[in-house]
Amino acid sequence: MKRLSTLWFGFLLAFAAGAATPLQERADRFLAVVNAGFQALYRVNSEAQWAAATDVKPVNDAASEAAGKAYAAFNGNPAIISEAKALLAQRLELTELQVRQLERALLNAAEGPMTDPDLVNRRITAETAQNSALNGFQFRLRGSNVVANDLDRVLSKVTDLAERRAAWEASKLTGPALKPGLVKLQGLRNGVARELGHSNYFSLQVAGYGMTADEMLKLNDEFLLELRPLYLQLHTWAKHKLAAKYGQPVPDRIPAHWINNRWSQEWGGLVEAASLDRFFTNRTPESITKTAEQFYVGLGFPLLPKTFWSRSDLFPAAEGSGRLKNSHASCWHVDLKDDIRSLMSVEANPWWFYTAHHELGHGYYFMAYTRSEVPPLLRTGANPAFHEGIGEQIALAAGQTPYLKTVGVLPADYQEDQTATLLETALSHAVPFLFWASGTMTHWEHDLYAKDLPASEYNARWWRYVADFQGVEPPAGPGTRGEEFCDAATKTHINDNPAYYYSYAIATVQKFQIHDHIARRILHQPPQSCDYAGNKEVGDFLKKFLSVGATRDWRQLLREATGEDLSTRAMKEYFAPLQKWLEKENAGRKIGWE
Repeated sequence: MKRLSTLWFGFLLAFAAGAATPLQERADRFLAVVNAGFQALYRVNSEAQWAAATDVKPVNDAASEAAGKAYAAFNGNPAIISEAKALLAQRLELTELQVRQLERALLNAAEGPMTDPDLVNRRITAETAQNSALNGFQFRLRGSNVVANDLDRVLSKVTDLAERRAAWEASKLTGPALKPGLVKLQGLRNGVARELGHSNYFSLQVAGYGMTADEMLKLNDEFLLELRPLYLQLHTWAKHKLAAKYGQPVPDRIPAHWINNRWSQEWGGLVEAASLDRFFTNRTPESITKTAEQFYVGLGFPLLPKTFWSRSDLFPAAEGSGRLKNSHASCWHVDLKDDIRSLMSVEANPWWFYTAHHELGHGYYFMAYTRSEVPPLLRTGANPAFHEGIGEQIALAAGQTPYLKTVGVLPADYQEDQTATLLETALSHAVPFLFWASGTMTHWEHDLYAKDLPASEYNARWWRYVADFQGVEPPAGPGTRGEEFCDAATKTHINDNPAYYYSYAIATVQKFQIHDHIARRILHQPPQSCDYAGNKEVGDFLKKFLSVGATRDWRQLLREATGEDLSTRAMKEYFAPLQKWLEKENAGRKIGWE
């Protein structure tokens, strides 16, 4: 007992004097090696994945698979796992920064634990094949080769229901091609998660929040409960609007091909008074990405690195080039330092205008936390949703009328219909999306991994959730999408970033909180109509928020930034005027679909 007291007293003296203890020095030596190896192999792996996503061909797939195995071999090394666990067993004697790095190292290891190298290698091989099938899939519509943007154009512009259904069904042909790989990956992903004690792959992913799977489901269900009155009003208004548009009886649930989005996750294009398409006819894709950069520069952020413009893949592949690329917009921190790139297919329209602002938000987040105080292991969002939340919050700000006037998208004399703008924002960027992400996607992927959903029930379970959470049904009616389809797998991240969509849901709630704070506390403008442009105080707020990376607990960081915990309060207040309007518009109509 005397020996223990002496050691403890010595530790306290060393702590008070600011000197590192022997255990802390041991942790620092270990983390220096891990950070260096992690950053080096992260770059190699990212470069290989970038090549495979931007130019789909066997040689790039093979390089991506090899790089992925090298990356896993380092992160999942049993020696790293053993030492990280040993140090964390004495976490009370370590600094918070050390503990957070060690926990991150173990989460990285859990993605490819080399305690079972055969299992990990089989997972990487299967994921490489799945990504290749996804990225290289050739869509066909009425006998012609098309790309995803072509299908989206049909759904956004064509009113003939037969043509719309054909485009919708063409967009779902990836499902049968991807289902066998997803069945294989379901078992392999659960297998690697269980190697380090996680009950399933869904639970491994939510561990990045410091939460259990049940806690994550409860949080998302609370979002839906709190916003359900608004969603039911939107759903009722939308189906009446769509029925009139297509000359059809008003249905209980909305047929999926009536909606402009392939997954019914966004319901844009229904509010004519809010349409801004005509203001983009004289713009170029290049001007859209440059305008997005200037948004951040105006807030006091630096220009993007010159290499961003030379290394990114921002526009659709040239017609006739023969090159196939991933069609999902993304931003990459290739070396966890200054090599930042974006993969998009920008066209001159409002959707890509908002998307470019969103994707560059990731890039500026990368730049903010790329500093010596943030170790490579922690150069990521405070939680997985923070990156998406910042991008979404900037996209929300970029859609506000005062900002659009400032940057010249809208003329100075443009008269906004505020109700129409609120309605379009709710439909296109907020409320249906939440019921898709928190509802359909989160619950389906939870079932896939946590409940080992049988492959014979994939599509039935998917459409049950689409019906229950979204109030949407297949074009030909309930029960018409059998198990020969796999409509869930047509969504990109089911394949290449699994068990992640609750992060988009959290980001949607968070974006209104951050935006509400900026509008009310910094700009002193209404959240529904404000202008960030050129405001350095807004930039300083965002820099402080972004620069910490994952070195701080996300709950504490959000509380300090906004004065409140994660909450739908700001989102409900943002749309409160709209809900009152909808209740009047829907008077006498059947609300909902039950």
